[in-house]
Amino acid sequence: MTRFLPRTLASQMILILLSGLVISHLLAGWFYTAERQQAVRAISGYAAAQRIANLARLIDEAPEDWRARIVAAASDPTLRVSLSAQPRPDTQTAPDTADRSFQRYLAEQLPPALATGLRVAVSGTLGPPFAGMGPGGPMFGRMIGRGAPMFARMMGPGIGRFGDWRSMRASIRLTNGQFLLFNAALPESGPSTSWQFLVAMLLMSGIVVLASLWAVRRVTAPLGTVIRAAERLGRDVNAPPIVEAGSREMRQAAQVFNEMQARLQRILETRTRMLAALSHDLRTPLTLLRLRLEALPEREERDRMLANIADLDVMIAAILNFARDEAATEPLRRTDLTALLMAIVDDMADAGLAVSMTPTESVILECRPGALRRVVSNLLDNALKYGKTARVELLASPSTITIAIDDEGPGIPEAERQNVFEPFYRLEPSRSRETGGTGLGLAIAQSIAQANGGQITLINRAAGGLRAVLSLPR
Repeated sequence: MTRFLPRTLASQMILILLSGLVISHLLAGWFYTAERQQAVRAISGYAAAQRIANLARLIDEAPEDWRARIVAAASDPTLRVSLSAQPRPDTQTAPDTADRSFQRYLAEQLPPALATGLRVAVSGTLGPPFAGMGPGGPMFGRMIGRGAPMFARMMGPGIGRFGDWRSMRASIRLTNGQFLLFNAALPESGPSTSWQFLVAMLLMSGIVVLASLWAVRRVTAPLGTVIRAAERLGRDVNAPPIVEAGSREMRQAAQVFNEMQARLQRILETRTRMLAALSHDLRTPLTLLRLRLEALPEREERDRMLANIADLDVMIAAILNFARDEAATEPLRRTDLTALLMAIVDDMADAGLAVSMTPTESVILECRPGALRRVVSNLLDNALKYGKTARVELLASPSTITIAIDDEGPGIPEAERQNVFEPFYRLEPSRSRETGGTGLGLAIAQSIAQANGGQITLINRAAGGLRAVLSLPR
């Protein structure tokens, strides 16, 4: 289930807002529908009661010969009226709660003489109880055409669309002893929704969604700044600090990020100064040892001790260079990589080394040329030490620039390819300069490559030898 959820913070916030909007609109629609249905029931009952009370008073006060004509004229599809010598049988049973409620209200509208002879019965039925009630039906058309009574006018074309109807029967005893019988159809509820309500809800939803999108993008925009600053910090610890802007939380995050960057800069500066002081302090006794050994008569043992001192001196210099390279602050410049690589290859070829380069077109990249020269030189040195020859190839794509260096050496076992990038790690355990260096060459190259957003990978070639691939983002 979680794999279908959005991954970004902005999309998750929008999903939460939209979920809340949908739930609130559903609840609002439910409350609106309930209130609308209650209003329809109240209005329909009030209208029917008023009409029955008015007809009862009119017929009771009318002359005997007029009553039949009034009853015939008053009947319509929503209310049937008739005169009888006997009351309706279904109104003589004990009234239930609905009957008593409607009877009490109707009795309040009648004169006391008529109210004493009032009996009411209410029952529920499914669908309109009278034929021709639906829109388009003959009785409905005639009713609208000749002027609908108040109840029909209030319901309008909604009559016939109501799902539940109630049938109300009333029996009123007139002062002359006759019974006036009524049979009315009362809608249980009105239409649950209207197009005006739907349009209003859609407009409100659209406004809320647009406002939410704008607010979410505005709130999450500073996160992109922090992300880009973190990526830049991985390449250059001396990058400028980020602007502390946005909400209070984002300003705090930017402030903490800048403080962390400042602490990293201080740590690197302290380490570089410490290593520089250490190398100076170590070189002083090493120089004294070298001078004393050189004053001794030439012996095999003396030469070995001088060689060990030289190895220590080389190792100290490599450690210091490694620390300085990690803290380098060379500015970015647009550089012709083809010309840079050709210059490195030509210099090494002029020194008698077996280095060559595949001809390629000019490739321009914004980079740190000094650091890149150091990386390529280290990779070429490594290839010459273990593979005797080195061949450089430059490949460019719209997103990546690749510098590949092939040698003809024995390659590196797959289990060791990541270990060789660790400082002081060597496949050959000896620290002799004849069998390799101090184990810092590839570590320095990888550190510089990663500081420029790149990566070095090592691949054993099928034809034999090792391929070192330096990938740089374009």
